[in-house]
Amino acid sequence: MGAKLNLNAYFERIGFSGSIAPTVSTLSLLHALHPAAIPFENLDPLLGLPVSLRLADIERKLVLEQRGGYCFEHNLLFLAVLRELDFNVRPIAARVVWSNPEAASAPPTHMLLAAEIGGSTYIADVGFGGLTLTAPLKLRTDVEEETPHEHFRLTGGEPEWRLEAELKSGEWRTLYHFATAEWPEAEYQAANVATSSGPDTPFTRELRVALSPAGRRLALRGNRFTTYRVGEPAEERLLTSVAEMREVLTERFGLDLPQGAELDEKLSGFVPEADG
Repeated sequence: MGAKLNLNAYFERIGFSGSIAPTVSTLSLLHALHPAAIPFENLDPLLGLPVSLRLADIERKLVLEQRGGYCFEHNLLFLAVLRELDFNVRPIAARVVWSNPEAASAPPTHMLLAAEIGGSTYIADVGFGGLTLTAPLKLRTDVEEETPHEHFRLTGGEPEWRLEAELKSGEWRTLYHFATAEWPEAEYQAANVATSSGPDTPFTRELRVALSPAGRRLALRGNRFTTYRVGEPAEERLLTSVAEMREVLTERFGLDLPQGAELDEKLSGFVPEADG
């Protein structure tokens, strides 16, 4: 994390201009723009490639090469940006229970950030995929907080908090459990290896891509491409060929895809055999 970040390149990538003072307003603007511009995606784990957490590698991939990444990459990049802007911010760990409630007692697999501003703690997370936050949340119990996309709330309290999202049905559902103590580098490095290449990780078997521009969320799971608009029914489309999947990845998510036949081979596994 000692490398120097090219802030101007990052600002251009996300379309940021304005005050860089370490305030809640600056954090909120950056937090909205980052997941609107840089996709969540797991192409490297899917291709069997290692996920590097060196800042220079993350910056090259997410900023310069028009790629995306998953939680560790997104939030380590965001951490470096915020520290360059003199925010008091630290990485923290979470146990994701969104699709597996039993994971509440498993080792952490997700990174988010805690920032101290004006005597209050704010939670930031630009790397949770289809339901990633698009605004920081003030750390307080049982208060509904509005973001540009959904309503969220934090429940529990020290030593363990829970992040919950309000679904369209009105149901509140927990995304993950987290503690606010700083996550040591050795531990999140190990979690990254397990999450990107371990035998039980879904990231080596499933295609997961997400982007959260203003008023919308775009999600690709396998060959199912879904557009969610605030206050409207979701629109789903099944992609039926590798060419169609590549078009969605490049045109809708803005990804500069890896070269070589390996990606097409992987993508063909998500579409009907007759059209693959």
